[in-house]
Amino acid sequence: MSSIWPEIEDLLLDVEKPARYIGLEKGAIEPDHDPQNVAWLLTYPDVYEVGFPNQGLQILYEIINESTIGEAERAYAPWLDLEEAMRARDIPLFSVDTHRPANEFDVLAFNLSSELVYTNVLNCIDLAGVPLRADDRSADDLLVGAGGHCTYNPEPLAAFVDFFVLGDGEEVVSELTSTIHQWKSEDIHLRDRDKLLEKLSQIEGVYVPRLYNPTKDKNGFQRLEPRHDNIPKLIEKRTISSLEEWPYPKNQLVPISEVVHDRLNVEVFRGCTRGCRFCQAGMITRPVRERSLDQVRTMVSAGLQRTGYDQVALTSLSTADFSHIEKAVAAVGDDSLSCGQTSVSLPSLRVDAFTVGIASTIQGGKRSGLTFAPEAGTWRMRQVINKLITEEDLYGAVESAFSQGWRRVKLYFLIGLPTETDEDTLGIASLAKNCVDIGKKYNKQASVTVSVGGFVPKPFTPFQWFGQNTIEELQRKINLLKDATSRMRGVQLKWHDPKATLIEGILSRGDRELSDLIEEVWRSGGTFQEWSEHFDLSRWLTSMDDLGLSVESYAYRHRDKSEPLPWDHLDAGLYKDFLWQEWRDALEEVGLEDCRWTPCYDCGACTGYGLDHVVASTSPPVGGSQGTWQDLERGSEAPQLLTIRKKRETV
Repeated sequence: MSSIWPEIEDLLLDVEKPARYIGLEKGAIEPDHDPQNVAWLLTYPDVYEVGFPNQGLQILYEIINESTIGEAERAYAPWLDLEEAMRARDIPLFSVDTHRPANEFDVLAFNLSSELVYTNVLNCIDLAGVPLRADDRSADDLLVGAGGHCTYNPEPLAAFVDFFVLGDGEEVVSELTSTIHQWKSEDIHLRDRDKLLEKLSQIEGVYVPRLYNPTKDKNGFQRLEPRHDNIPKLIEKRTISSLEEWPYPKNQLVPISEVVHDRLNVEVFRGCTRGCRFCQAGMITRPVRERSLDQVRTMVSAGLQRTGYDQVALTSLSTADFSHIEKAVAAVGDDSLSCGQTSVSLPSLRVDAFTVGIASTIQGGKRSGLTFAPEAGTWRMRQVINKLITEEDLYGAVESAFSQGWRRVKLYFLIGLPTETDEDTLGIASLAKNCVDIGKKYNKQASVTVSVGGFVPKPFTPFQWFGQNTIEELQRKINLLKDATSRMRGVQLKWHDPKATLIEGILSRGDRELSDLIEEVWRSGGTFQEWSEHFDLSRWLTSMDDLGLSVESYAYRHRDKSEPLPWDHLDAGLYKDFLWQEWRDALEEVGLEDCRWTPCYDCGACTGYGLDHVVASTSPPVGGSQGTWQDLERGSEAPQLLTIRKKRETV
């Protein structure tokens, strides 16, 4: 492999933020290239400062580079100015680690965290110098792979990606590397790309779209069938059963320029069982797997000393639910673990788990702002979505924050949820006003920012059958809130563009016919669609008209239980009957408590693991094999993992 740095360097004086492209981060790896190794180019399809903090990419980067047969470098989508210069001089996509061209790698692998980056994926494939569509690639072309939450409906990108990975990547990436390495070891004249793809499809959690034939039933809905008998009919997600065995990233990268979320990140647990019906992440990442408190302390201590950061983020889908959250927060401030005063942030705060103790400890001396997510403005609506927090929970959390010196609170809500009424929407304004009133008891400058997003139904959630609100309806609800909050001192309203919400919804539940749509939008110049200044609804609607695709059919209509869904050939570990029952319970305003501490609802996520949830305990539970929250809190300091087993009860 050869560096193309001289050609790149010539362009950087004329582009915005040249530091995006030079690499040189603390902890970056420059692999000693071996032609027999499998070379991965791990790519985030957005700009460097957005993609750099992505933990999934950094974890795989370390694991592959620890392998004796693999090596990995990183790439990010070039901004418009550099892309224009690259295309003018025929410079391909390159790694930031050694500035090697993408077409000299074996695998171009994307992290897909949002549907609106799909056109950027195509742009990066094209810049890599390989055929855009998978069917046009030969044995000499690199493989294109993808992972991340969006792969739970990969069909809109099926034409462009050779393989998708469902679920956790820590184990499967080594299996992929081994299979590709064996293929590379064959005589170059005997290598058959189709044979390699068949072998990849035999790896659990790996989906190869090319090996499945799409057909339409009598109602025009897509069905997929394997082309050969040895191809799995159902692709099951990968789940690592013990997070404790994967303490990554061990060597988190430190950038030399400003990036979002620039801090030490330590994942304290993976998965969530709160059961919020709108939340895809909470559904597809089950079961819960926690780290022990000792491992969290070790990762924090080693990370701070290595990186020099003065801020630690304890990450998960609901960090305040970590069994030893207050001890973990206190450990961050322990001078023996760090080089000086260190602050801690909890990016995901559940209001009914937020206490004065946590409020007094997090962020050290900084008391600028906290974010809570009530999600809906009324108790009725929160029962529908199974976000079972009361107004008293919210007000208690807000009071805990303001009483400990916080001056600003941000509240996040969704609008356009199933069964939502104007009363539910206006309840958002009432909650905000009451929170400001609480804050002003402690600080006259107290304020509340209300952030509102339009709801997008996602695959493998109980709301996957729901027809989302139209652009006009979402805008009407935003206007209701604008009028209601305009006279409220201390309340600021922000909202997500309903036009972008529509396109996200179309791509979220679309089938393979959307591949043509994505390509047409990309060819018309539609990249960086997540960026408001570049998003253009007219590109999408014009292309849909040209292709005969219906907005109503993809976004606005309700689905029936009998309708085949584009992701029915994939298995996120959740029984479809469970999701349907949850959808019916939502319509009847029936909530379900967190199954982590109650009898199992038999969602299917834990089947095959012989456990329900792995919770980081410090001693065996008092009640024998039946664990409770109280048992965990009574534990000693000797670290061990507690497996909570529960009797299965069907909803």
